[in-house]
Amino acid sequence: MSDFWGRRGMDAMTDVETKGLRISSVLDMHENPMVLIDEHYRIVAANRAYREAYGVLAADIIGHHCHEISHHSPVPCHMRGEDCPHQAVFSTGQAHEVRHVHFDPSNRAEHVRIRGHAIMGLAGQRYLGEEIIRLADQDEVITCGEMQMVGRSPAFLRCLHHIEMAARTDASILLHGESGVGKELAASAIHRFSARQKGPFITVDCTSLPDTLFENEMLGHERGAFTGCLGRKRGLFEMADGGTLFLDEIGELPLAMQAKFLRVLESGSFRRLGGAETLHADVRVVTATNRDLREMVAARSFREDLYYRLAAISIPLPPLRERREDIPGIARVLLQRIGVSWGGRWELSREAEIRLCAYDFPGNVRELRNILQKAAALAAGPVILVEDLGLEDVRPTAAGPAVAAQRPPSPVRGRPGPEALSALLQRFAGNRRLVADALGVSERTVYRWLRRG
Repeated sequence: MSDFWGRRGMDAMTDVETKGLRISSVLDMHENPMVLIDEHYRIVAANRAYREAYGVLAADIIGHHCHEISHHSPVPCHMRGEDCPHQAVFSTGQAHEVRHVHFDPSNRAEHVRIRGHAIMGLAGQRYLGEEIIRLADQDEVITCGEMQMVGRSPAFLRCLHHIEMAARTDASILLHGESGVGKELAASAIHRFSARQKGPFITVDCTSLPDTLFENEMLGHERGAFTGCLGRKRGLFEMADGGTLFLDEIGELPLAMQAKFLRVLESGSFRRLGGAETLHADVRVVTATNRDLREMVAARSFREDLYYRLAAISIPLPPLRERREDIPGIARVLLQRIGVSWGGRWELSREAEIRLCAYDFPGNVRELRNILQKAAALAAGPVILVEDLGLEDVRPTAAGPAVAAQRPPSPVRGRPGPEALSALLQRFAGNRRLVADALGVSERTVYRWLRRG
């Protein structure tokens, strides 16, 4: 815990504690926007950088709850499933860093990184000093080359935060998640966020490499290494020198090849087939799997030493059903991509959007893309209707009940009961807009109902 104020900040801290309106000169020393928050989530100070960045006066925010200002929400962010720096700092006293989506006074969303610091007042009370780093991507789309990561749900932001933090290191990273969650896209994001971003990004599909070709493809060969070999070939490991080597479906790598690959990883040294010269490549390895490698280790179908070498950092990728509020944004991006390829333009009707958000997507984003392609092909016009989605006869899956078979709720008359409202919020992962659509009211009305409790 830092003694943030010290002697220089004593007068300023007294002002904060007694008047609650004057901005501490200590906070103004920070170039990034920063607010001071008490144990009850109330903002007690905001620095000059914050006021200038968001175009507000101190009186506009001091005394208000932080979640009302940043999230336009009547409840703290941890109650909406987010990683809350306030809760973390006040429970542990340790600094905490997260990625959030905040809303400015004009209700525009922006991705921000929050650094929460524990700050002690003169009387020994604890405050949260929340430093806000505004990120370049000011919407829900994070571009990685030609691909895009889309989302603002708590599950997505937690995953993206872990990706960014892990990318800063040079450790091997294991991505694990269901089929279709976007493991290659996550690996590409790690490469982009890392110091190796200017180096090559090489992808290897382990399911397409038979035992007989693994060494040749990974390590390369010299001329004359085998019958019919007429020239030298650089292997994929060598081609990734200075960059990132991504091995998808690492759980499919045969045991015989695992030992050989481990030796290369541990030293970075190798020889091409038929070669006598020992070569070296500086490679950062990222792997991905939809299998439980620890169970495979226990079953002796995957080497334990290789597992620990690959899983220095392990990052779970959430399935689409755990980030339902991201589905509309992902669908828009996919439809734009389909439109570019097919020479058309499509958008979802409100009812179709609600139906998609209620579906469990056992095939995740890959399945969503296939559904949208089919719907775009069948739609009579530029607006995709519920019947174009083909989800009416969906049956329950292993991933959970297929609520898509249900019809969207009809608009209600009057305010729903607290339990019904809570159930809808849970169903749509806290997305007030989707709840409002389902109820046939405005998002502002839903917000008002939530504030009244």
